[in-house]
Amino acid sequence: MNYDVVIGIEIHCELKTKTKMFSGSECKFGAQSNTCVNEIDLGHPGTLPCVNKEAIKKAIQACAAFNLKIDPLLKFDRKNYYYSDLPKGFQITQQFFPIGKDGYVMIDCDGERKKIRINRIHVEEDTAKQFHLDDETLIDFNRAGTPLIEIVSEPDMKNGKEAAAYVEVLRQTLLYIGVSDVKMEEGSMRCDVNISLNRKGEGFGVKNEIKNLNSIANVQKAIDYEIERQSKILDEGGIIEQATRRFDESSKTTVLMRKKEGSVDYKFFSEPNIFPIRLDDEWIKSIIDNLEELPDEKRERFKNQYDLTDYDIKVLINNKSLACVFEEVMKFTKNSKACANWLITDVLAWLSKNNVSLENSSMKPEHLALMINMIDDKIISTTQAKDVVLKEVMEGRNPEDVASEKGLKQVSDESSILKLINEVLDEQPQSIIDYSNGKDRAVGFLMGQLMKKSKGQANPGVANKLLVEALKSRIIK
Repeated sequence: MNYDVVIGIEIHCELKTKTKMFSGSECKFGAQSNTCVNEIDLGHPGTLPCVNKEAIKKAIQACAAFNLKIDPLLKFDRKNYYYSDLPKGFQITQQFFPIGKDGYVMIDCDGERKKIRINRIHVEEDTAKQFHLDDETLIDFNRAGTPLIEIVSEPDMKNGKEAAAYVEVLRQTLLYIGVSDVKMEEGSMRCDVNISLNRKGEGFGVKNEIKNLNSIANVQKAIDYEIERQSKILDEGGIIEQATRRFDESSKTTVLMRKKEGSVDYKFFSEPNIFPIRLDDEWIKSIIDNLEELPDEKRERFKNQYDLTDYDIKVLINNKSLACVFEEVMKFTKNSKACANWLITDVLAWLSKNNVSLENSSMKPEHLALMINMIDDKIISTTQAKDVVLKEVMEGRNPEDVASEKGLKQVSDESSILKLINEVLDEQPQSIIDYSNGKDRAVGFLMGQLMKKSKGQANPGVANKLLVEALKSRIIK
């Protein structure tokens, strides 16, 4: 039986701020446990929260990028529940007054462009992190109070591929505008997926929630499996029970965590220690006006500005650092196609082989551009660049110095090359006879001798042309 699939996604994204949402504690991933926490984060008596202005700025940037209507009246609420990773016994959030409402993003999936609506974005604080051992649980409070935005979609996605495309658009955009580092492997972006299957004409089905998906690939895999699982139950006449599940990477299946019998009463009420704050309209406008270039805008500009294929543009846009370096290199060369090719293939391969990030490499954009120009000007060959020069450029050296030091510069002067050709032909009379008898391989042999005599510096294109002409001339004589 066919079913209507309904998918909505809630994304928790840590904001890229130096301090926490309501305290001056440092936000630092990987720090020693329980060293980035203070009395406010732990909810000690007598402590009061103070709103992080930079976090609000980044939330506004996210709202603007995703076309949400921004509420200039900032209000917070308390979400009351007890759990060991929630030191205060409540979470400060925006249940009733989200900072942004009614937005959307556009995704490309299977060659079609589709709008995915966003219901809301609200600001809140993160919980502590738990480590479950065999007989005990350890808690690291470093994460407690870290600024978050929660991005809640409308149920507009119909399959795992669309959901993955949606998450990727959000991830890429948040990275481009500097709102978050969106490192899913570090937990700075986490996805909860709600999915239900509906029999056609029978209204909404019962949803299951898949918690804390930590990669875009797992979002698609978990949804695809859950569609298959729920379809099988319904096909067999069973009933879907509301539940919370997790994705098991080893088995590529979803696993039951707990069943839900109803909604939890969090006893929401307005946060009494943070009065409503009226955000200045001019401040909001300045944030929106100074928003960094969005991925779609950069993609369109690359299409119009550079001679690149759609594939080149896609690879560059998907890697913000690579796109930035591409534009830096293009300040010193006109060959955009060669620039993209070198970055996408050889540069990335060198970085991967040497376990170096692009940001931490010693390569200077002007040096890579100079190497590309030297190839275009036939000063060095592409082979020489790949085999010798690139390594030195990646280590911060000037390609002109490398070429001079290693004797790589090509000779294109015809008189100099012709002199070497005549020397080779004088030394290889049999090859002239072979060529006159139609043995074209003689040209290859003679080119090899010529390159050896020139120590690899003769311009191959010029040399080959002059060699053939010289051979014909000698045959006529």
